[in-house]
Amino acid sequence: MCGITGWVSFDADLTNKRGVLDAMTETMACRGPDASGVWLRRHAAFGHRRLAVIDLPGGVQPMTADTPRGPVGLVYSGEVYNFVELRDQLRARGHRFHTDSDTEVVLRGYLEWGAELAEHLNGMYAFAIWDDREEKLLLVRDRMGVKPLYYYPTADGVLFGSEPKAILANPLARRVVDADGLRELIGYTKAPGWSLWKDMYEVEPGTITTVHRGGVQTRTYWKLTAQPHDDDLDTTVDTVRELLTDIVRRQLVADVPRCVLLSGGLDSSAVTGLAAAELAEQGELLRTFSVDYVGQEKHFQPDEMRDTPDSPFVRDVVAHVGTEHEDVMLDPHHLTDPAVRRACVTARDMPSGLGDVETSLYLLFKAIRRKSTVALSGEAADEVFGGYRWFFEDAPRQGKTFPWLAFRNAVTSNREELLRPDVRAHLDVPTYVADQYATAVAAVEHVDGESEFERRMRVICNLNLTRWVRVLLDRKDRTSMAVGLEVRVPFCDQRLVEYVYNTPWSFKNFDGREKSLLRHASKHVLPDSVRDRVKSPYPSTQDPGYAVALQQQAKEVLAEPDSPVFDLVSRSWLQNAVQADAATLHGETRHGLDRVLDLHHWFDIYQPQIDLS
Repeated sequence: MCGITGWVSFDADLTNKRGVLDAMTETMACRGPDASGVWLRRHAAFGHRRLAVIDLPGGVQPMTADTPRGPVGLVYSGEVYNFVELRDQLRARGHRFHTDSDTEVVLRGYLEWGAELAEHLNGMYAFAIWDDREEKLLLVRDRMGVKPLYYYPTADGVLFGSEPKAILANPLARRVVDADGLRELIGYTKAPGWSLWKDMYEVEPGTITTVHRGGVQTRTYWKLTAQPHDDDLDTTVDTVRELLTDIVRRQLVADVPRCVLLSGGLDSSAVTGLAAAELAEQGELLRTFSVDYVGQEKHFQPDEMRDTPDSPFVRDVVAHVGTEHEDVMLDPHHLTDPAVRRACVTARDMPSGLGDVETSLYLLFKAIRRKSTVALSGEAADEVFGGYRWFFEDAPRQGKTFPWLAFRNAVTSNREELLRPDVRAHLDVPTYVADQYATAVAAVEHVDGESEFERRMRVICNLNLTRWVRVLLDRKDRTSMAVGLEVRVPFCDQRLVEYVYNTPWSFKNFDGREKSLLRHASKHVLPDSVRDRVKSPYPSTQDPGYAVALQQQAKEVLAEPDSPVFDLVSRSWLQNAVQADAATLHGETRHGLDRVLDLHHWFDIYQPQIDLS
C-alpha cells in the first residue's frame, strides 16, 4: 500500500522540476512511511511513498523496465491478490522477474497485455504507467474504487495523485471550490468523478484514463451488468461460501502482521471466522481489534440506526473463534480533540462532517498500527448483500431519490439546514440531487422478465454499489492510510460482487432477514448470537459530553467575526445550536455542529477560494 503522484507535461522539460515533485511526493508520506522515490523523464515525473507489505526488500518504486524503444515506468498503490498466478503466466510467456512483489507483476503485465492488463487483475489498486515509447500516461483504478486516484488536467498535460493534497502541492493547481463542488458535498450522492476541487477529477472505478498529446480519454473496463441467475438457492449459498473462503485466504497474504477489524456484526464476524480458520491451518492465532466508547454498553439507548451495543457480540465472537483481541476505548475528550479533527480533515482533503464516526475510526486505526500493518474489514457487505434498513423500508423503496437520503437519519437528513439562506437558494441542492438520481437510475441495466419489484430492488442495489459504497471506501482508505495502515476489503472482490448482484432479491432475504445469503454462507464460523443479530451500523457515542464539547468549540468559531465559515453557514443557526440543551441535542443538530467545525478547520488548513458565480 502506497501513495503515488506525478506530473506529465508535453511542452516542458520536467527533469529540472525535482523540487516540485519532492513536495508533491512528501504529501503522501503518511501513506508510505517506509520509503520514498522519484523518477524523472523529460515529459513525465513520478513520485512514490511506500508502505512495504509484500516482498519488503524488493518492490521498490518507481519501478521501470527498459525496452528497445524506451523505458516504461510504474508507480503503484494497492494489492493484486492473484499476482502469483499472473506471474506464472508471464514467466511462461518469457518474462523474467527480479523481485517477488506484485508491483513487478503489474509492470510486466503491462508489457505483455498493454492497457488490457487491468482486466487480468484481481485486487484493490490505483496505478500510473508512463510509456516512453508512445509518450502516454495510463491511470488505472480498481473495479470497486477501493484505492483512490485523482487527476488535474493542465494546459499541456496532467497532474495526478492518490489524494488531492498531492496535486494541490503543485503550483499549477488552483485551490478553488465552485458551486458544483459544494452541491455534491452537501447533496451526498457521490457523483462520478467528483473531487470537491474545481477542475480536479477522480479516476472512476473500473476505468483507464489515458493522457497523450491529443488530450485525455477514459475507457471503462468493468461495470456492474445485469445477468440472469440460474443457480438454485442451495447452490447460491454454497458458491458464496466458496468465494468468501477463497477471497479471505488470498487477502491474508502479507509479509507483515495482519489483523481483522471486529465490530460484532455479521460482516466483520464472518471475515473474522474465516480468517481465523485459515490462519489456524498455518498454526497462527488471529489478532482482532474493536472500537468502543467509555460507558457505551452500560448506558446504551436504542436509536434510529442501532438497536444494540456491539461489545457483547464482540465478546461472543472472540470466545467462539479464539482470537487475540484488543478493545480500543475512547471518550469524548479523544473524539473532540481539535488536533484529531484536523488530522481527519487533512486525511480527507475536505470537511466531511461525519464527526465521531470519523475521528473514532482514525483513532482506532492509529492504535491498530502500533501492532499490525494490514487489517481486513467487513466494509461493503451491506451494499453487496442488502443489509441497510433502507433496503426494507417503504419510503426508500418507493422514493424517487437515493435510498440513503430517503431513509431519515442524522447524517443524511436536512443537510442544507445550516446554510445561509442566500447560499441555499443559489446552490439549489434538491435539483442537483434529483438530476444525479435520474442519471444514476438511467444507467442501471435490467434482465428481461424481471418483476417491477425486482427491478426496483436491482436499482437500489446498484445505487448502493456504484454510489454509496464509494463514500465509505473513501473514508476507510483515507483515514487508515493517514496512519500508514492498509485495510483490505474482502467483500469488494469483483467475483463476489458480480455473483451476488445478479441473485434475485428473494434470495437476498430468503429467511426474512437482511443479508440472508451471507448469514447462511458463514454460519459455520459464527456464534448463534451474531448469526441472529439485527444489522447495527458503525457505533456513535451517546455520551452527552460529546455534544457539550462541540458546542464549546462552536462558540469559539462564533467569536471570530471574520471567519470564512460564515460565507456559507448561517450565523443564527450556529447561535441556536450552541444554546441548545446538550443533553437532548437532536442528532441532526449535533451532526451540523460537526460539519461546521470541519469547515472551520478546512478553511484554515487549505485556504480555499470559494467561487459561487
